[in-house]
Amino acid sequence: MSENAKGKAKETLGKVTGDDRRETEGKTDQAKAKMRDAADEARERAKGVGDSLRDRDDR
Repeated sequence: MSENAKGKAKETLGKVTGDDRRETEGKTDQAKAKMRDAADEARERAKGVGDSLRDRDDR
């Protein structure tokens, strides 16, 4: 199960049970997962740019 899905489940459980703390933890977990995904995507894009520049230098 992905971190985002775990966070969503925790948020939903918090809402259903009235546990504000658990709901907030779920939202926080989801935000962390989104930030991690964005960082991974940025890393991959930077790698692609670096690869493109290297290929250009090889010509």
